[in-house]
Amino acid sequence: MSQRFERGALYSFRRGMLCAAAAAGALTVAIGGTATAASITDPQSKQWYLGAMKADDIWKTATGEGITVAVIDSGVNPSTPSLTGQVLKGVDFTGVKGEATDDFDGHGTSMAELIAGTGKGGGLKGLAPGAKIIPYRVADTELQNKERVNAFDMEEAIRAAADSEAQIINVSMASDYYSSEERDAVEYAQSKGKLLFAGVGNGAKKGNKPQYPASYPEAVAVAGSGPDGKVADYSQHGDFVDIAAPADDIPGWCDQTFTSYCDGDGGTSSATAIASATAALIWSKHPDWTGNQVLRVMFESAARGDDWKPGTVSNYLGHGIVRPGAHINRGLGKPGDPDISPLTNEKVGGGGPSGSSASPAPSAPASSQAPKRKPGSDAVVAGSSEEAQKADDGGKLGLIIGGAALVVVLAGAAYAIARRRRSA
Repeated sequence: MSQRFERGALYSFRRGMLCAAAAAGALTVAIGGTATAASITDPQSKQWYLGAMKADDIWKTATGEGITVAVIDSGVNPSTPSLTGQVLKGVDFTGVKGEATDDFDGHGTSMAELIAGTGKGGGLKGLAPGAKIIPYRVADTELQNKERVNAFDMEEAIRAAADSEAQIINVSMASDYYSSEERDAVEYAQSKGKLLFAGVGNGAKKGNKPQYPASYPEAVAVAGSGPDGKVADYSQHGDFVDIAAPADDIPGWCDQTFTSYCDGDGGTSSATAIASATAALIWSKHPDWTGNQVLRVMFESAARGDDWKPGTVSNYLGHGIVRPGAHINRGLGKPGDPDISPLTNEKVGGGGPSGSSASPAPSAPASSQAPKRKPGSDAVVAGSSEEAQKADDGGKLGLIIGGAALVVVLAGAAYAIARRRRSA
């Protein structure tokens, strides 16, 4: 039985020119979560966050219908019961024999099910079961060590996804290495009005190196949290973190045979998928919004602790933990300027789901804009409404079970003073 999913499910991949053996050898699996995996027969019983988020109530209003998510990963198997009818035609960029629907280790299929799975046949339920998936297959380190692969698969996949009908791009993969070509692709996706979510990595205890594409300013960097509302101890942290989503105790397919699901931590891979699904839910409720508006509402409606200092953004949880019901059912969060990115506070591609410019929305208050640095200070004025910070979502912060309050205690410091993504 494969231990892949258990070890954090966030693979490093080869970037740039890969002719040097030393560079290839330096790429490693970002390990996080438990050390062993056990197969389970009822994966839905382990999806604790759906109950905490009151997903059944959310689905009465929004399911992700009309939204397409590009999953750049190990491939997506469209024949699992939960994904039957959910997967559109994709593209393979690995250069290895096979198609985008040939998932070489089960990881991409798990991510697709967490986003848009129907739950049929007892499989994983997606947070946005009305959404559709376009798979783009790229190589991870293990495949690269076995086969001769396309060295530029990631940037090519991102550009293809940017040119596709997908509004959201999910990258549950990570690398230690910066690539100007890859960053150009991420910028291109943003210019096309897409939202690209990427996991921050599972190596907090192993050097905590910035991971890419999450650390590019134009990507939405997703950290991982657990049922107690705390950041996962393996989730990487720094000024690149934008938002967090459930990561601990989330199952997935054990391996490429698709014979059983395995218990354990999904890592920031799963967190990224759940963040992408959150965006799909909000966008399906507001199909005329731009990606900028969807993301701004995600930031403003995210779950934060009572002791979260107003005007700051955590180095560990970013703007907070995704809470789609806070907006969909209670209206928290203001969309603001359709053309201004809440990541960079700059004007970027404002195309809505159809690629056309969205109708102007009422300008958001200053509190909803991207963080700005105070003159002569390292502090950041964050973008979040006071109402969203104080409101709960049916159980303290909507992501806690057993009535426990959300407390962010992170390596001896409750919060980093303030952060903002910087140009690499």
